[in-house]
Amino acid sequence: MVAKGKKVTRVDLRNDRPDDAVLVGMMLGPTGNLRAPTLMVGKKVIVGFNEDLYGDVFGD
Repeated sequence: MVAKGKKVTRVDLRNDRPDDAVLVGMMLGPTGNLRAPTLMVGKKVIVGFNEDLYGDVFGD
């Protein structure tokens, strides 16, 4: 999952994997660094911050 402000993009790497260039483009911020925060929660990778997404993942 990639969060950019209020927009959340969910990517299923098993069944519908985009090209590597598309994935990298989603995960990098405007400075070219990995968007922060970046977390691994079980088998999920969460890149960026979105309050609603964090509430869903970690339980309100």
